[in-house]
Amino acid sequence: MSSIASGTSSPIAPAPGRHGLAALTMGAIGVVYGDIGTSPLYTVKEIFAPATGVALNAHNLIGAVSVIFWALMLVVTLKYVVLILRADNHGEGGGLALTALAVSAIRSRPALRSGLLLLGVFGATLFYGDSVITPAISVLGAMEGLQIVAPGLKPYIVPISVAILLGVFSIQSLGTGVVGKFFGPIIVLWFLMLGAIGVGHIAQQPEILAALNPVHAWGFLSERGWYLFATVGAIVLALTGAEALYADMGHFGRRPIQIAWASLVLPALALNYMGQGALLIADPSAIENPFYRLFPDAWLVPALVLATLAAIIASQAVISGAYSMTKQAIQLGFLPRMEIRYTSAREAGQIYIPAVNWALLAGVIAAVLFFGSSSALAGAYGIAVTLTMMITTVLTYFVVREGWRLPAPLAIGATLFFLAIDALLVAGCAVKFFDGGWFPMALGLLMFAVMSTWSRGRALLMKGIRREGVELQQFIDSLDSRSVHRVERTAVFPVADPATVPQALLHNLKHNQVLHEHNVILTVVFGEVPWVPTERRMEVVPLGHGFWRVTLHFGFMDTPDVPKALTLARVESQGLRIPVFETSYFLSRETVVPAPGGGMANWRERLFAAMSRNASGAVEFFRLPDNEVVELGTRVQL
Repeated sequence: MSSIASGTSSPIAPAPGRHGLAALTMGAIGVVYGDIGTSPLYTVKEIFAPATGVALNAHNLIGAVSVIFWALMLVVTLKYVVLILRADNHGEGGGLALTALAVSAIRSRPALRSGLLLLGVFGATLFYGDSVITPAISVLGAMEGLQIVAPGLKPYIVPISVAILLGVFSIQSLGTGVVGKFFGPIIVLWFLMLGAIGVGHIAQQPEILAALNPVHAWGFLSERGWYLFATVGAIVLALTGAEALYADMGHFGRRPIQIAWASLVLPALALNYMGQGALLIADPSAIENPFYRLFPDAWLVPALVLATLAAIIASQAVISGAYSMTKQAIQLGFLPRMEIRYTSAREAGQIYIPAVNWALLAGVIAAVLFFGSSSALAGAYGIAVTLTMMITTVLTYFVVREGWRLPAPLAIGATLFFLAIDALLVAGCAVKFFDGGWFPMALGLLMFAVMSTWSRGRALLMKGIRREGVELQQFIDSLDSRSVHRVERTAVFPVADPATVPQALLHNLKHNQVLHEHNVILTVVFGEVPWVPTERRMEVVPLGHGFWRVTLHFGFMDTPDVPKALTLARVESQGLRIPVFETSYFLSRETVVPAPGGGMANWRERLFAAMSRNASGAVEFFRLPDNEVVELGTRVQL
């Protein structure tokens, strides 16, 4: 990961006005809280599943609901909404943004920096496991209401779920801009319905309000004995989606997310969970599907429709998050270039990555067909999310201690408190490892192998280029202007290593016997900040004899439009001209050849070579003009 010594983010925008804040809050409700908002579909049912050993009685119902409520208060409200939302990387959040913030805080300790970087990347890879499980369990959980409406439809739950998911992924290329306008109102209606139906049942069994007392939560957990971890593994389902609060901060800002949580989402969730508890106190037979049994028969179909829409929106949130995560990973050097389509002319964050979309679809469909029900998927759900929560806690410590310089006792005490909670949640999900928990972990480890292999392979490739390359300044100084023909155009040579002569330049000189009047050795650096302002975009260093070294700086959320950056920059003072219609881009396209003893295991070398061959071209990624690009190939051994 390259850092920018003097880079900063774009100036922080002023606080939104009342109208802007309301719109952002509505958007946050629709996108950020779709995942956690669908948790009531299946959480209570799983807590009282036979595997947890929890007897279905009033005492345990009050205790279980109390644990859910205080988990929402401690983990979501205190940890994420109050603390971690403050750890913004120039307005951006998410696993990789937090990792960049943490490693920047300990820049002077390279060994620890490397360790945290790997930890953060592993946490990011777990998000892909969540991106597969969330759409599957949300849609299946919603569709299982069909067997309440019409028991004869039970065999069609899986096929209908697959059809819905195929539809969701098929429309991704259209972008979320238009659909996103409807997300907020639908999810607002969903949360209002959750709270309203909960209030009706609480009024019938007000004793469930005792769940607000944390003593009942502590008593419930302490009574579980060896079943504690199985029980916690079910309770954690109520917390899935908490990471989305932080990951989507860049889209909406801290205040709208906090306002949405405190004013609507938390009260609605708490009321619905207590309503389910009240229902089960009055009618234990409703445990078959306590969520849908909350509703009178006349309301079942509208509830099913709204639940389906909420599940689709929850799916959309993690799918869009996977696109953003992939773009960040590409620009931070952990994944090869992929085709990225920008689906909005105004919003750079609205992107579509076909390779990610279809890979996710394959994983989601496989999960639906393999597990077949939300209860079976509940075993797979949670372990990736809770491990990500634990990694977030560790990274946040280095931000608050090293970056914010908070007192050590406060930083250590808060970290240990949240780590204790995280450890309990991870342990609760770990007992479900063989019941499906292996699935997201396998996906995460696979992605970690891919990302670490690409990062290591690129480092070895750079080392090989330096070893076999010609030193640039020495080459320039040795040029004989009388023996080399110059053409009156500008040549741009994008390179990863600006210290050596680009292979494309050597090939052009060898085969065509010409040099251009102006030669730009261009390096693109992605830094540890989300955005780099235009005034800090370019560095120009004259090298003599018609050569310049140009470095373009982008943040990991920027769109790397190289021609636009070169056009906007003022470089005439350095004697360099980059006219739009008189500039050619010469690309060196390396063909990686695995070789024994290259620094990686043979299978990793072959994997890196395959990824390198299938990476999308630099032309599309850097938005170079097709009719001004010349590609020259070279073979490089690892």
